[in-house]
Amino acid sequence: MTFVHLDIRCFILICTVFGSTLSSNAEIKVNPPQDFEIVDPGYLGYLYLQWQPSLSLEILKECTVEYELKYRNIDSENWLTIITKNLCYKDGFDLNKGVEAKIHTLLQGQCTNGSTVQSSWSEATYSTSQQGNLETKIRDMDCIYYNWQYLLCSWKLGIGVHFDTDYNLFYWYEGLDHALQCADYIKGNGKNIGCKFPYLESPDYKDFYICVNGSSKSQLIRPSYFILQLQNIVKPSPPDYLSIIVNSEEINLKWSMPAGPIPAKCFIYEIQFTEDDSTWVTTTFENELYTTRTANKSQQLCFLVRNKVNIYCSDDGIWSEWSDKQCWKGDIWKETLLSFLIPFAFVSLFVVLITSLLLYNQKAFLKMVLNTKKEVFSHQETLF
Repeated sequence: MTFVHLDIRCFILICTVFGSTLSSNAEIKVNPPQDFEIVDPGYLGYLYLQWQPSLSLEILKECTVEYELKYRNIDSENWLTIITKNLCYKDGFDLNKGVEAKIHTLLQGQCTNGSTVQSSWSEATYSTSQQGNLETKIRDMDCIYYNWQYLLCSWKLGIGVHFDTDYNLFYWYEGLDHALQCADYIKGNGKNIGCKFPYLESPDYKDFYICVNGSSKSQLIRPSYFILQLQNIVKPSPPDYLSIIVNSEEINLKWSMPAGPIPAKCFIYEIQFTEDDSTWVTTTFENELYTTRTANKSQQLCFLVRNKVNIYCSDDGIWSEWSDKQCWKGDIWKETLLSFLIPFAFVSLFVVLITSLLLYNQKAFLKMVLNTKKEVFSHQETLF
């Protein structure tokens, strides 16, 4: 009986401790962050998501406090998720669409006995003023970063906009204190249809934000927003100083990479090679290529090259224009000799014909003169 009472006491003690642990965990609750908002600092899509801790956290000194933040453009299927201890997070958004975000508090540590306690969600949304019809937005926006040095963007006017409508471009990237307006517009029929950007200080490998809005006394104009990565829209200058060297069966093609700030390791080259009537295309990361002749009797070899930024320096790129064509011609002495002998033969034949004709005419003329003299002498003898 003593052992039975002891077992019952132990069982009651274990249940009491376990029950108190469960009740202590059940009593810990945390509120969501307060003052959660999405703030637009005027950077054309680069937004601040900021919040303050809930007041209930002041008494939970032994807990680790983190925040789980989820955000997206409203029409996106997937949320981006960030877990942070900070009270602010910054990222870029497409302001052509609305933005939504939600956040809750995560508690861990001694106060939760190692488990994780979550608050409910706090939510926020943001959208720009959707003024004007969609048709009033610019069309066919096209931006090219020439030779990784000069950025140029162009666009077409919105559909059915009034004659007094004009557009203005603003841009910002991390490093600028505020958004800047284009200082050198490209004009078409008196309207702004593009922008030549000034020299940009370290704009690559970061989001480059553009807004093109418009003004008209007759109607509201819908603004357009764009986010670029300039290293992905680079169009290099074409290669130059092409050379081709042929040694029996081996062909060496070589060229110089274009001048400018693009490192040599960032190029990929496309070569178009023609041997007589056969053409093939290949690529290489070097500014030199060795290949072999398909036949020793090939009379003409030509190639040209273009380039773009490769996958090691960007996610995408634009091919340059093709270089000038460089050619090699076989049996050049035979060709030169033939090109000389054929015209020489024609000229010689012509000279011989002319000379023969002149000699024939001269001989006929002398014969006529002699016959004339004979007739004169014969006539004189008859008179005497």
